[in-house]
Amino acid sequence: YIYTTIYTINMPMRLQAAATALLLICGTGNAFTSLSTKSPTKASFHTKLSATTLRPPTRYPETPERVAEVRDRFKEATIDAANAKGCSNENGKDDEWWRTDLNESYREVTPDSPLRVIVAGGGVAGLVTAAACHAKGMKVAIFEQASQYAPYGGPIQIQSNALRALERINPEIYEEIVKAGTTTADRVSGLKIGYKKGVFLNLGQQYERGDWLVKFDTCMPALEKGLTPTVVVDRPVIQQILLNHGIPENTVRIKSRIASYEELGEGKGIKVQLTDGTTAYADVLVGADGIWSSVRRIMHGLDAGADGFAASGAAGGALNEAEARRMAKDSVLMAGNANRRYSRFTCYAALCEHKASNIEEVSYQILLGKDKYFVSTDGGGERQQWFALIREDPGGVDPEPTEENPTPKLTRLLNEFNNVAPGDKNGDIWDDFAHELLLATPEENIKRRDLYDGSPLVSQGWNKGQVAICGDAAHPMMPNLGQGGCQATEDGYRLAEELSNVKHTKNISGALNTYFLKRIGRTTIIQIIAQLGSDLLVDFDLMMTIPLVGPFFLFMTQASMPFILRFLYTPEF
Repeated sequence: YIYTTIYTINMPMRLQAAATALLLICGTGNAFTSLSTKSPTKASFHTKLSATTLRPPTRYPETPERVAEVRDRFKEATIDAANAKGCSNENGKDDEWWRTDLNESYREVTPDSPLRVIVAGGGVAGLVTAAACHAKGMKVAIFEQASQYAPYGGPIQIQSNALRALERINPEIYEEIVKAGTTTADRVSGLKIGYKKGVFLNLGQQYERGDWLVKFDTCMPALEKGLTPTVVVDRPVIQQILLNHGIPENTVRIKSRIASYEELGEGKGIKVQLTDGTTAYADVLVGADGIWSSVRRIMHGLDAGADGFAASGAAGGALNEAEARRMAKDSVLMAGNANRRYSRFTCYAALCEHKASNIEEVSYQILLGKDKYFVSTDGGGERQQWFALIREDPGGVDPEPTEENPTPKLTRLLNEFNNVAPGDKNGDIWDDFAHELLLATPEENIKRRDLYDGSPLVSQGWNKGQVAICGDAAHPMMPNLGQGGCQATEDGYRLAEELSNVKHTKNISGALNTYFLKRIGRTTIIQIIAQLGSDLLVDFDLMMTIPLVGPFFLFMTQASMPFILRFLYTPEF
């Protein structure tokens, strides 16, 4: 009651909605997945595991051979991505299926005349959607505005729910992902205090820097549902696997940005115009083109500035520092036009080749501080992926390197998470682990971008006629739950499932609406919880100074995590 009263004073409506969603999950379950409000006892759980032959993964230190395998695969996939291997360009062949207008009013959908689907965007959402549609016998083409793949942020988590979706889409893709991935569910994850912290008038526990505040288990909630535990995989490796095993060669056409589209009538198809003047035809258009989606702009009638060029690298990655600086400024303008929310965080991220001092015990941790926090996760191959999130206004950029300061990003971060006296600008002396990873990271590996998300599109919808959106175009979310790419994967699976039921082109719009209705509830809850988590983390320091509130907040966080994970890790979506 105290926590609720204090924290809801002038609380934004999105946080009140998030609290309601959290109560629904933790207290009563929900309509989207069957949850028990009681945790299984240790004895009953082991009985269940024995009956289903599931076993928790055992952590073994990575061998030199495994380290080399992971790193070499990453380098190989990065080269393939930079060279756009397996993709065609704007000068491709003239016999692609999408160049032909069938000139039919309606038609039945048969194996000889399958649905024709154009996907805008060649990131994970677009590749998964195309792979799912291809697996159902549809003709697919991907139009990607980028000139090459430029991954931002290194490895990403493929959590248990997304692994199940991939397994259903294409078992070969699933097997390749698991083989390439590093299991992170075999060690502890959770929240730590980043610096020494007391409470008001010493009425409570004194926290030392690096103390665990909350621990959570990502393994058992997955095994309870018969799901594979979470793995982490390099983004270019995921792209390589999807390109090689999910879709035919040259399905992705790079340097191809959608300028406009026209519906030719119910069941009569879509006419798509690219910025280079090319015209394409399809039965269905799917916008998987990210948070600044061109397809969403047209569908929802947004201002022209809502879909500016965020980056020339697929998946939102800037190809160089100059482009990253331009993105920081352009994103501020696009956010207003696209009705997107600035999270109040700028994010520095990097992947460093370093065997972490706690690698055998910890797979994922967040060090909490005043107006900032430091996230790290095992990236496999004796590498660590880290993120430094700092609260500040949008559009900021770092100084150019000089002789006096050749490493401006690294210098700033070492000061922000200073582990020796006098500490950071707040006088806080940070846990050594942040410095350990920062000092192992070259300046050129550090990327920066502002984080944006958006409100759930409950009233606006994800579909109109024969057009739909998915992934970040439909539900951009904060990275706290690691579910952005996972929900995009679920989208691709569900979209293909609904389209596979279409027997006549007149039924396309109905199938797309069913896709939206089946997805909007689950993704809305996840978006809200991700926003809530972000806002609570940044206000953590304030809450911990209030007697009773801090311990209650920690208790509620610890108690709610199993229910949240059981909600996320469901085999049905």
